[in-house]
Amino acid sequence: MPDDGVTAVLEAERPALRGLAYRMLGSLSDAEDAVQDAFVRWVRLSDEQRAGIDNPGAWMMRVTSRICLDMLGSARARRETYVGPWLPEPVPASADHGHAGDPLDRVALDDSVSMALQVVLHTLTPAERVAFVLHDVFELPFAQIAETVGRSVEATRQLASSARRKVRSRTDDVAPRDRHDAVAAAFAAATRAGDFGALVEILDPAVTLTSDGGGKVSAARRPVLGAVNVARFVLGALAQRPDARVDAVDTADGMGFVISEDGVVDTVMVLGVRSDRVSDVWLVRNPDKLTGWR
Repeated sequence: MPDDGVTAVLEAERPALRGLAYRMLGSLSDAEDAVQDAFVRWVRLSDEQRAGIDNPGAWMMRVTSRICLDMLGSARARRETYVGPWLPEPVPASADHGHAGDPLDRVALDDSVSMALQVVLHTLTPAERVAFVLHDVFELPFAQIAETVGRSVEATRQLASSARRKVRSRTDDVAPRDRHDAVAAAFAAATRAGDFGALVEILDPAVTLTSDGGGKVSAARRPVLGAVNVARFVLGALAQRPDARVDAVDTADGMGFVISEDGVVDTVMVLGVRSDRVSDVWLVRNPDKLTGWR
C-alpha cells in the first residue's frame, strides 16, 4: 500500500488527469481506468525514482497521455464490433446530476467536452487527437507532446495543425450558446405539441439523428437522415412512450434534454445547432453511459 505522502500526490493530480483522459477518450469509465493505470505506475516506482521526478504532475500527465494513446488505438478496434453507432459519453453540466466524488464533479465543463467537438475528435487519428488535446486544450509545449506521441517536434506540430484544420472545418459554424438555446427551445416546443410541420421547419434539411444504444437497449442501428425522417422518428418514439418525462438540462453544447420514466433517466438528447436550425440530434441510450445522470 502506498504511504500517505504518495497518496496525497495522487489525489492532488486526479481531477486534472481525469479531465485530460476524458477529453481524449470520450468516456468517463475509460478515463478513470487510464488515470488508475497511471497511478499504479507511480506507486510501483521506487522511493529513489519518485524523488528524482521534479514535477510529479507533469510526469503523470505524460504517462496518462501515453496510456490514452494506446487506449485510443484499441478503442477503434472495439468499436468495429460495437452494436450500432458509437457516441461519446455526455457529461452533465452540474454535479447535481451526479454524486459527490464522481468523475462528473471533476471534469470542467467547457467547449472541449461538448458533444459537437467530441464527435469530431473521434474522427481524428489517435496521434492527432492527443496532440490537439494536449496543445490546444491544455496548452502544453510541443516538445513535451512530441515525447508523448513519439514523434519529432516538427511532426507533432503538423499533427496538431492537421487536427485543428479538421476540427475547425466541422465546428466553425456551430451556433453560439444563446442562439443554440433559442433553437433548442423551439425544437422542444414543437416536439411537445406534436407539431410535425413546426419540427421539420426547425430541422436542417440535412439533419442527422444518431442513436447510441450499444446493443443493450432499443436504438436506431443506423443514423436517421433528413428533416422529415428525423421529425417522424422523434415524434414517433415519444408517442410510444406516453409516460416518459422530458426535461431540459444544461450541457456543454447548450440546452439539451433528458428523458426519464419512473424517475430513471434512460436517454440524454444533445442537439447540434448551426445557423438557425438543428443540424444534429445525438441520443445517448446506452445505460453504461448514463450512470452520472441517474
